[in-house]
Amino acid sequence: MPNPRILVTRPAHQAPDQAALLADLGFDPVQLPLLEIAPVTESDPAFPLLKSRIMDLDLYHTVIFISANAVIAGMDLIDQYWPQLPVGIEWLAIGRQTALKLHEFGISATQSPAGYDSEALLALPQLQQMKEKKVLIMRGEGGRETLAEQLSQRDARVDYADLYRRSLPHYTSGQISSTIGDTPLAAVLVTSGEAVSNLTRLITDHRLGALKHTTLVVPSERVARIADELGYTRVITASGPDNQAMAETVLSTIDMDDRT
Repeated sequence: MPNPRILVTRPAHQAPDQAALLADLGFDPVQLPLLEIAPVTESDPAFPLLKSRIMDLDLYHTVIFISANAVIAGMDLIDQYWPQLPVGIEWLAIGRQTALKLHEFGISATQSPAGYDSEALLALPQLQQMKEKKVLIMRGEGGRETLAEQLSQRDARVDYADLYRRSLPHYTSGQISSTIGDTPLAAVLVTSGEAVSNLTRLITDHRLGALKHTTLVVPSERVARIADELGYTRVITASGPDNQAMAETVLSTIDMDDRT
């Protein structure tokens, strides 16, 4: 019997690690990134504002990194303009992977032990009394507004550093057929609501409606709700968005299906 085929949809620079872990566990991973990450560059009209945010880094009380992608893009810019990090900043991270990525750059960031999203971070004690405090949110353009809205309601002064843009990569019918259409999938792994939306676009464009009934592993209840609203019928929530949590969820799910 062939190994169960698992669709990995992380961005291209992150997918290989997840695929390698799944292969080690006895699965047949195939990669189809649903998000393309394009950093804002100096030629971009949005760059002057982004640069000013980075240049003013020492004026912020709190800097929040939304994701590991935000860390990679953000620290690249910070390193250019700050040979030494400014002191006195409270560094925060959404999720364990984001905090670990910051640690690679020598930054000890606080993460919420309660979860991997904005709501969990907002519950931290240090974000309760925010009157007149300046907060910089390091993120991709067009992300969720929950964090900024809630902090503003707590009287914080919030700015964004929009570091990159996300888009759905272009795929030919042949690429879709070789990864999704030719062999049945045991599960699809998605790590954000935007990735679920992009998957839905591909399903519609390439008439792959059966995928709506394939096991969809998601990282949070929020993403699960998005998937439910889009018509996915078998949605399973992992304990987190990291590779290990997602892989363990696939392993337990596939094993359960095979033995019952």
